[in-house]
Amino acid sequence: MNEQSQELKRGLKARHLNMIALGGSIGTGIFLAMGNTINQAGPGGALVAYSLVGIMVYFLITSLGEMATYMPISGSFSSYATKFIDPALGFALGWNYWYNWAITIAAEMVAGSLIMKYWFPNISGIYWSLLFLVIIVSLNFLSSKAYGESEYWFAGIKLVTIIIFLIIGVLMILGIMGSSDIGFHNYFISDGPFHGGLKSIFAIFLIAGFSFQGTELIGVAAGESENPEKTIPKAIKSIFWRILIFYLGTIIVLGAIVPFTQAGVSESPFTMVFEKAGIAGAASLMNAVILTSVLSAGNSGMYASTRMLHSMAKEGLAPKIFAKTNKRGVPVNALILTTIVASFCFLTGIFAESTVYVWLVAASGLAGFISWFGIAICHYRFRKAYVHQGNNLKDLKFKAKWYPFAPILSLLMCIIIIIGQGFSYITPNGIDFNGLIASYIGIPLFLGLYIGYKAKFKTKVIPLEEVDLTYIENTDRCLQEVKR
Repeated sequence: MNEQSQELKRGLKARHLNMIALGGSIGTGIFLAMGNTINQAGPGGALVAYSLVGIMVYFLITSLGEMATYMPISGSFSSYATKFIDPALGFALGWNYWYNWAITIAAEMVAGSLIMKYWFPNISGIYWSLLFLVIIVSLNFLSSKAYGESEYWFAGIKLVTIIIFLIIGVLMILGIMGSSDIGFHNYFISDGPFHGGLKSIFAIFLIAGFSFQGTELIGVAAGESENPEKTIPKAIKSIFWRILIFYLGTIIVLGAIVPFTQAGVSESPFTMVFEKAGIAGAASLMNAVILTSVLSAGNSGMYASTRMLHSMAKEGLAPKIFAKTNKRGVPVNALILTTIVASFCFLTGIFAESTVYVWLVAASGLAGFISWFGIAICHYRFRKAYVHQGNNLKDLKFKAKWYPFAPILSLLMCIIIIIGQGFSYITPNGIDFNGLIASYIGIPLFLGLYIGYKAKFKTKVIPLEEVDLTYIENTDRCLQEVKR
């Protein structure tokens, strides 16, 4: 296998990069799982959880942006961990991230089958899951440019939909639209704003994390962007606040219109709002838009997981067969393996869809927090090594603010959230072991990967002076190979 057959192609433009990050993080987390968060913790508790996770993600995305602008590679933080800290950590983070998105694809497929119940309540969800999986796999066999273009329009539809929803929601709250003046009564009823207290807030941190996952796609897509030094900083500076506004604005509107006792995952809260507004036809249209968002998020998940697996294969952290690309630069073997794992969504044909969906969100959410933990520690070590080796911070094309406070705070928040996930499953009446296992299942998987690799290859933490800060473009590397 020659080197050229392992290379990706830079086909993503600035507008693609913006929409990939935005589209990957606005999906069922906001359109479907938001109802479950409000049901568990009330609108106030959901607002607190999403605000705290949002602050953490802001710090993480700027940290990743600094590294991705300096070293734009598809392996992103897995490659950074291998170069800046310890190959064992890079190995564990890479496989953890691949698993995270593979499971997320499954969750999106389950969500899609739930949405189809609105129109076809008597048809098994397994058929819809199969159909949507085929569509996503087909899209990912196209080039990166074609993927970016499809994601651009997918995300555009979602943005327009959320804006329209927020406008209608505000009109309903003010009494201008709908049958009555809704106001903010749900925020003042007994046990309404913070239903379940601190335990419930902790319980939905995973779901909040799942909702924000996808922002780090900027780092993964950097390896295929046309001009990463300009496009990555621009995407990072413009994208997060829009996501934060959409999420927090949606929670405020939903919390006012839909009582927490009526919210859940059996029906989209967006659909419920349109039904309360008396727009039955719009409710069906909203479900169609949500279905589009499911395909979008699943499409991004397939892209991220295959690129991570491809990068690990090139670095020797995964079997070399997954490094092979076709003539369009698509890692086909990595795509095939990811598709097999994503077929886990067919559990919908055996268990109740809502039960499987919530479990998948929990399992994927924890893996996402572990990935974010990796981003924070990688940035801390990158900046330390960069300065230690005599480099000038002014030479960085993009510099994250508030170092080292930001990565350290993000690191601590990730650890606290990861450890505290099982808190809500321990009650005076006993322990919910099924919930406890679902909350922590990602930890032994990650530690097993890390310890196993470290034990086999006897790796050690790389000294600051030996950290590899060099970056060579694929074309330059090929020229060097020819010269040798």
